[in-house]
Amino acid sequence: MAATLLGISVVGADGAGIIAAFTRFVFRRGGNIHYASENVVGDLFGMYLEARFAGGTDVGKFRKGMGALARRHRMEVAVYDKTGSDRRIAVLVTSEPHCLRAILAARKRLPGTVSVVVGTERSLEPAARRAGVPFVAVEEKRQDEAEKRLLSVCRERSIDLIVLARYMRILTPNFVWRYPNRIINIHPSLLPAFPGAIAYAQAFERGTKIAGVTAHYVTESLDQGPIILQDSFRVDPGTTLEDMKARGRKLEASALLRAVRLHLENRLEVRWRKVHVLPGAAG
Repeated sequence: MAATLLGISVVGADGAGIIAAFTRFVFRRGGNIHYASENVVGDLFGMYLEARFAGGTDVGKFRKGMGALARRHRMEVAVYDKTGSDRRIAVLVTSEPHCLRAILAARKRLPGTVSVVVGTERSLEPAARRAGVPFVAVEEKRQDEAEKRLLSVCRERSIDLIVLARYMRILTPNFVWRYPNRIINIHPSLLPAFPGAIAYAQAFERGTKIAGVTAHYVTESLDQGPIILQDSFRVDPGTTLEDMKARGRKLEASALLRAVRLHLENRLEVRWRKVHVLPGAAG
């Protein structure tokens, strides 16, 4: 039986004994933990484990047992089979269409399924409908209510990967910790330079000679997640801000699509806050 690699996220109220209980559960079922991280914000606790089972394991049975453990500790747990092949993708959008269009155009060639497009408004609903992909509007103004809806949509569809295709809302730790290294964002600058919502304007005002984009995993630290890949273009003296934005949008779409493909091909590994790109299959 082939080895199984599981990603396990645990989120809930902070308390004593949580780490020991969940790691012990993994060890007793023959798993070896080769990655672990924990975070606390206020009274919210989040933990992510990656456990390898050299001889394989019954993922359904493991998930059921982990769920029972989580209920005893009043935590929420999710178990993600990183060796699985049926990946389901949620694309989160606001109003800019270029990244969504690139993903929808390539969806039949991706090693995964674009299961839903979720928008903070309905302006991109026609694009999703034309592609035959369900569209859900999450228009709640309060962030806690919006994230509750988002979590419900993702759970109903068993989403494995969340893609922020110029999604213009900030996700809180309560959401991000449930999908560690499974939320990919595209940022319109060469991070760590020019974080925030007006990156092109900042770069233009500073007279930068090279501009670009960054695809990265999302963490609780805004625009500070592990960088997957970057792309750039030269800025000539006569380049206007609108020129910069137009060239940048093309790179945003292509870079985000490349990052999504690498993730779906299991070629991205996060170690010590850095993303390492693993070689692809020969041929």
